[in-house]
Amino acid sequence: MNHQEVADRVLNAIGKNNIQAAAHCATRLRLVIKDESKIDQQALDDDADVKGTFETNGQYQIIIGPGDVDKVYDALIAKTGLKEATPDDIKAVAAAGQKKNPLMDFLKVLSDIFIPIVPALVAGGLLMALNNVLTAEHLFMAKSVVEVYPGLKGIAEMINAMASAPFTFLPILLGFSATKRFGGNPYLGATMGMIMVLPSLVNGYSVATTMAAGKMVYWNVFGLHVAQAGYQGQVLPVLAVAYILATLEKFFHKHIKGAFDFTFTPMFAIVITGFLTFTIVGPFLRTVSDALTNGLVGLYNTTGWIGMGIFGLLYSAIVITGLHQTFPAIETQLLANVAKTGGSFIFPVASMANIGQGAATLAIFFATKSQKQKALTSSAGVSALLGITEPAIFGVNLKMKFPFVFAAIASGIASAFLGLFHVLSVAMGPASVIGFISIASKSIPAFMLSAVISFVVAFIPTFIYAKRTLGDDRDQVKSPAPTSTVINVNDEIISAPVTGTSESLKQVNDQVFSSEIMGKGAAIVPSADQVVAPADGVITVTYDSHHAYGIKTTAGAEILIHLGLDTVNLNGEHFTTNVQKGDTVHQGDLLGTFDVAALKAANYDPTVMLVVTNTANYANVERLKVTNVQAGEQLVALTAPAASSVAATTV
Repeated sequence: MNHQEVADRVLNAIGKNNIQAAAHCATRLRLVIKDESKIDQQALDDDADVKGTFETNGQYQIIIGPGDVDKVYDALIAKTGLKEATPDDIKAVAAAGQKKNPLMDFLKVLSDIFIPIVPALVAGGLLMALNNVLTAEHLFMAKSVVEVYPGLKGIAEMINAMASAPFTFLPILLGFSATKRFGGNPYLGATMGMIMVLPSLVNGYSVATTMAAGKMVYWNVFGLHVAQAGYQGQVLPVLAVAYILATLEKFFHKHIKGAFDFTFTPMFAIVITGFLTFTIVGPFLRTVSDALTNGLVGLYNTTGWIGMGIFGLLYSAIVITGLHQTFPAIETQLLANVAKTGGSFIFPVASMANIGQGAATLAIFFATKSQKQKALTSSAGVSALLGITEPAIFGVNLKMKFPFVFAAIASGIASAFLGLFHVLSVAMGPASVIGFISIASKSIPAFMLSAVISFVVAFIPTFIYAKRTLGDDRDQVKSPAPTSTVINVNDEIISAPVTGTSESLKQVNDQVFSSEIMGKGAAIVPSADQVVAPADGVITVTYDSHHAYGIKTTAGAEILIHLGLDTVNLNGEHFTTNVQKGDTVHQGDLLGTFDVAALKAANYDPTVMLVVTNTANYANVERLKVTNVQAGEQLVALTAPAASSVAATTV
């Protein structure tokens, strides 16, 4: 790669005076652009040395690759006269250029609270679905499975007990997560959640009927009658209580010093919050929460298939705005009161929208002749069908516009069909082609038929329109013809650089890695802090931030090890390194360390990505079917082409 020429082409496409600030990380240029409408996107898409572009959080990011991005960045800085900046600087500039949006800030808070507890709710919900399969009549036969096989009754009852736990004790989960998000002690938040679901209180699901029957029990507090009502299945009261608790705790920490702070702050925070919970905050927000739930159910019952169709038509557009981040809070409320609500109408619609976007993306895969577009659409389309739509929506469908429109129409039609047959989910789960596992058992056939409708209605029009409009869109490389050379690669096994849980790169919450633009490989959710060399070779890339390493193995593989997501922003904090560029390493040698716990505490995803950046030189790059791996264990298998060497371009 001629780094000077790449910098020139990037500047020509963006505009030399159109860059406000520039930085880079291990794989990409991070730019703050003055006017994105002036960018020649086609020129960047056609550039053989640009692996992809996308916009996020006010930053326009251009994917170049490890070992090259820093050199292109240096050339770009020299040509523009811009001041060198760190990713943190860029983040600040981008944030300063964006107007403060209270609504989006609120949505971010909800997302931060609910995302950590979603696994517990998904587990409980899927167990609930399994219980329904065992106990539902007219699913496989006239009688239920447990009626035909009485020996399974105990298993069904046990599964039902486990399924009920996350929703029965939802205030404990929410209290922990919300209090932590608001800056308080999460264990005090969990304690407050326990107080709200004490067995001695009237069960939250029975409060309305108990009050109506005149059998509510009250505490007499200085003449004030306080209902002994629990808050099982409630969301809004817990969020407010967590905020009050965290605020009080911070207040007392500030005004009580020394040993008195340690002793009395928790007690004062709990007793004041508890009193406010049962006297004012809880009763008021229970009423609001019940009104919201009844309103949503009433809206669904009133608008029926028409409302579902409109919701399905607009769902992907809602995802673009970020408003979908509120949905977990609403779904949790609906599922926690499933006996009254029947389930959630949001999940089935989300599944139809995701399937439609995935189908439209795959239609482009079959219609295009561009190898670059095929590489992106194949992985993005499959990811969308499995519930991860960002690469498909932002990387393909929105750029081309018509696939997004056809997918939205397909989602609307399929969702209207869902409404006709009253398809509801009884669990949180993957909003995708396998979403049927979260659907009420009697509605699974209707859900599957709706999924087929969404796929077909999105795929066929997109494919036909693409074939008519794309024409011969083979990649046109505008850069000078690269120098031909021979790169020798051999069959090789790459070991895990860290200990942890192995998963597919496609599961990583970063579209550059999940779409495999940089290459194939594997991801590891780490459980230990040491990073070791995955093979014998030479260190080709290191960074001052110590968050990534490049290695050229003796067998010819070019490996990128990236520690965490966006960790370049930490500027080396929580990282150490034992190697420098040019060092020779052997498999198992210690490259450095990173503090996994500290990254999590700072709200950074610590997932480690191992990417074979010269994937194109291999016949196959495959993650071995392992789950829990130790550093040094076999992780990725590389298969060389039939010939021992292949012609390739100098990189």
